[in-house]
Amino acid sequence: MNFPDSAACRTALEVATEFQTPSLLNHSIRAYLWAADHAGRHGIAFDAELLFVSAMLHDIGLAAAFDNVSVPFEDAGGHVAWVFGAGAGWPVERRRRAAEVIVRHMWDVVDVTEDPEGHLLELSTAMDISGRQTDEIPAEVRREVLAAYPRLDLVTEFAACFVAQGERKPGSLAARFVKAGLDGKLAANPLNS
Repeated sequence: MNFPDSAACRTALEVATEFQTPSLLNHSIRAYLWAADHAGRHGIAFDAELLFVSAMLHDIGLAAAFDNVSVPFEDAGGHVAWVFGAGAGWPVERRRRAAEVIVRHMWDVVDVTEDPEGHLLELSTAMDISGRQTDEIPAEVRREVLAAYPRLDLVTEFAACFVAQGERKPGSLAARFVKAGLDGKLAANPLNS
């Protein structure tokens, strides 16, 4: 249950801690941990720093300070990641990759061979929100991660964020997920028990 240790990772965690609620912060941390565990068990090579920074910032567009009135939250989060990467001294291509990984976490599927970090974040956020493939998480990993980073009010809070996004941005993926029964999937997630 280790995080990659770099200045960018420490700062991304600091930003997420400052601007996200405890429930969303824990979700972001769990997303990284589920992703890293899955990658390890399936032999997926990935850039740990890029994945960690993207995981910490993937829902930053839901935070009041960064919620954009017109673009979907994942696009807003991608913009924040690009600016964050500039501040971290990352080259333009790495900033673009962080933004791409964040946008892609909302896709239905991201091809692991084309984008391992995007694939891992898409899968791990789906595990943590809708419960997809949670049966693949080893019981000891599940216990350890949930004990250290509990779900708190994630079900209620996340559903409310997506409903608000959907109402203000009816063409967004968040609106589509709400219409498809996100609240029921959140409530039925096996990670809640």
